[in-house]
Amino acid sequence: MTAVDETENAATQDYRSTLRAWLGAHAPGPVAGLPPEEHLRRAREFQAALYDAGYSGITWPREAGGQGLGQAEQQVFADEAAAYDLPLYPFLIGMGMCGPTIVDLGTPEQRRRYLPPLLSGEEIWCQLFSEPGAGSDVASLQARAVLDGDRWVVNGQKVWTTNAQFADFGAILARTDPDRPKHAGLTMFVVDMHAPGVTVRPLKDMSGRAPFNEVYFDDVEIPAQNVLGEVGRGWQAAVTMLGHERVTIGGRGKAKSNPLEFTSLLELARRAGVEHEPAQRERLAELYAHERALELFNARMRQETAAGRPPGARGSVAKLAGALQARRAIEVAGQIAGADAVAWDPDDERGTELALGINAAPSSSIAGGTNEIQRGIIGERILGLPKEPQVDRDVPFREIAVGTQRREGDR
Repeated sequence: MTAVDETENAATQDYRSTLRAWLGAHAPGPVAGLPPEEHLRRAREFQAALYDAGYSGITWPREAGGQGLGQAEQQVFADEAAAYDLPLYPFLIGMGMCGPTIVDLGTPEQRRRYLPPLLSGEEIWCQLFSEPGAGSDVASLQARAVLDGDRWVVNGQKVWTTNAQFADFGAILARTDPDRPKHAGLTMFVVDMHAPGVTVRPLKDMSGRAPFNEVYFDDVEIPAQNVLGEVGRGWQAAVTMLGHERVTIGGRGKAKSNPLEFTSLLELARRAGVEHEPAQRERLAELYAHERALELFNARMRQETAAGRPPGARGSVAKLAGALQARRAIEVAGQIAGADAVAWDPDDERGTELALGINAAPSSSIAGGTNEIQRGIIGERILGLPKEPQVDRDVPFREIAVGTQRREGDR
């Protein structure tokens, strides 16, 4: 278990003690390897228990259904949760991205309707931004939403959508005015993932798992009151959500089962009998230093957010640092494990998890925006460097050749 920090005040220490006892009594057993339906059932049950006990939405405002507490309590939860393999992943998108955006931009009715069941695990969310022709350049998306009376009708395709296979709702970005430049003609909506016309198809990765999906929208109707933010200001809403996304991805807490986390790799070095070799000790020490620096950076951003200073472009710093840390961990794991990193006993569960972790880690440099995109954001919005030339920024979208769309007049 995590030791109590002697610098904590009495109230925070009491919170830690109470939480530690609660987790000891209520944390579920391992869920890895369970059928997806059973995994999801246990995840929902545990999220509901967190909500009932007051440990869901710790820093969210009370009026949004949260606990209204500070970053000290959030950090305590992250510390204590690291001792368990908690089934929180199905709620990562909702709790880290969609929910905070509804807190920021949602109407009072939207907050009352969507936030409590999100916090309690009753409803799961996904984010619907990327398309086959609009990944890093999200503003080039082609999914269309057309107003028809008191509803919007959506057609198009999204891809790389995490959790769509069991999501109840999604935050979708669609084009509502193709006569405006690509950043200006977008709107964000809340879409019911069980609505007629929504089709979800899983996408398998190299591990054989299917964490992502492609989603098709065929004449899907969305009530007009489901606009999140304002019509035509979807890009501003997307920037808000992407800021939350990059902090979530970059600042995701340590998991006990993460084979590429420092303590896991230290144990790997001990099993391999190389923990005293100077070169391995140097690699592990460097990994630990970077890991700790990233934790402290994210803790600072959470504190500043709670104090009313949103992370903005600094979320890209967390995202980039997390991706670079994953790449660094792969190299350390390969140096320690040697041939066992690419050939292992199929009955060795730890070897399998290490191989899966090594295979999955490079995706962190792509998901949520590539490293190159993050560096561009950091350079322009934090360092004040000149923007890259964008010849299509002020051109009506329908005149741009993008994805499957041809410019008017092209044949």
